[in-house]
Amino acid sequence: MPGLNQKDIDAFLHGQIACWNSGNREGFFEHYRQVAPKGLSIEYVGRPAADGWPVLEAMWDQQNSRFSVEVEVSILGSNEAACHHRNVMRDGSGSIETIELYRFEEDTVSVRYFIKQ
Repeated sequence: MPGLNQKDIDAFLHGQIACWNSGNREGFFEHYRQVAPKGLSIEYVGRPAADGWPVLEAMWDQQNSRFSVEVEVSILGSNEAACHHRNVMRDGSGSIETIELYRFEEDTVSVRYFIKQ
């Protein structure tokens, strides 16, 4: 985990959520660029892992206007984090629970999303 400590990871986790909720696209992506300059992998559990940058772009384009994120809990351990988020429909019609697992290694980040259907 060169260059990243638990304070850095915590700042990333909370910063990217704050940017998501405020509609700050550039800030959101900057948080990811800071922690993953050498690569980002995203996996929706049940599907193959993919290059995270296009996945993140699609997520923003398709979901940001629809959902805000409430952090239920974030747990950090060494170079990993587990987060329970409630993705709340901005129109108030419901929410979707997710568990998100993050692994920070050598300027790369891998993310796994568990989505409660």
